[in-house]
Amino acid sequence: MSTTKHYDYIIVGAGLFGATFAHLATKKRKKCLVIDKRDHTGGNIYCENIEGINVHKYGAHIFHTSDKEVWDFVNSIVPFNRYTNCPVAQAPNGCLYNLPFNMNTFYQMWGVKTPEEARQKLDEQRQEAIAKMKAEGISEPLNLEDQALALIGKDIYEQLIKGYTEKQWGRPCSELPAFIIRRLPVRMVFDNNYFNDSYQGIPIGGYNKLIEGLLEGSDVMLGVDFFDDREKWMGMADKVVFTGKIDEFYGYRFGKLEYRTVRFETERLDNPNYQGNAVVNYTSADVPFTRIIEHKHFETFGNAVYENPKTVISREYSTEWEDGMEPFYPVNDARNQTIYEQYRALAEHEKNIIFGGRLAEYKYYDMAPIIAKVFELFR
Repeated sequence: MSTTKHYDYIIVGAGLFGATFAHLATKKRKKCLVIDKRDHTGGNIYCENIEGINVHKYGAHIFHTSDKEVWDFVNSIVPFNRYTNCPVAQAPNGCLYNLPFNMNTFYQMWGVKTPEEARQKLDEQRQEAIAKMKAEGISEPLNLEDQALALIGKDIYEQLIKGYTEKQWGRPCSELPAFIIRRLPVRMVFDNNYFNDSYQGIPIGGYNKLIEGLLEGSDVMLGVDFFDDREKWMGMADKVVFTGKIDEFYGYRFGKLEYRTVRFETERLDNPNYQGNAVVNYTSADVPFTRIIEHKHFETFGNAVYENPKTVISREYSTEWEDGMEPFYPVNDARNQTIYEQYRALAEHEKNIIFGGRLAEYKYYDMAPIIAKVFELFR
């Protein structure tokens, strides 16, 4: 390929940010080339079809938003179904509990049947935790454990938070910062809907349909690593949209940013319905994985799950990130934020490079805010 400028934009990364940018630019009659080092488009929302089931290869992705503009936009590309996220947790005591914490959870935990009974039980447990902290001379929660106990009490913390959180972060709750769990959702109604948003669902036919629609009209090259010949790629367009790791873009000059990553064990089963729900969390420290995803429940509802005699499940293991692993969750502690701010200061002075997305901004994003961010860029 010639290094003559052929494009208005070279977009590095075919995930949701890059694909949305390409779509909006193409609508403005701009010519875009999208490159990605993976052998597929879609980034972490890519789905792999196994046994006729769209498997979320990089973990469960549920689209949710209260932004009607964003919702109407994605539905203009592909219609979304009516999936509602209602996860279940299997606790160390062997019982199943509904999430997020709501009247169903409190009934399952304590047998309480009214909001007033639940509030009394919660207040009793909260006051015990706060009194214990005061007796130890602690006026404000010092860590995640203190914060959770003050917000929700001992029973729910020990059964539904402690083990799961420690597996997810690879550290004791007593060593994790309090802000991680500062706003726990507690609902005094019988409502298992995890999200408060006005709209939620999954693209009918899977997320690949959404990405294919967004990339229509753009040139796409896969299996291409931008860093193998960055000067060539940067010379082929007036502007570069970069969605990869910002520390890698600047040659790690201030040090490497840290992440948590997730390992998946995906299994095909001769069973039409393994767990009866898309998401089941395992909150016991004795269970090595954090949750099991049964993918068919994202797109098949009610007894229709039995029409396909097979199912596909994925066990998720949260681990420390190392070079060569997929970077999933930024570790937004003081050290990493200091490093990121140095990279961000460099990025702000770039005239022909746009940085965007989870890796380029070192920030965890849900899908809808990514799209809203791209809208804002074009405004």
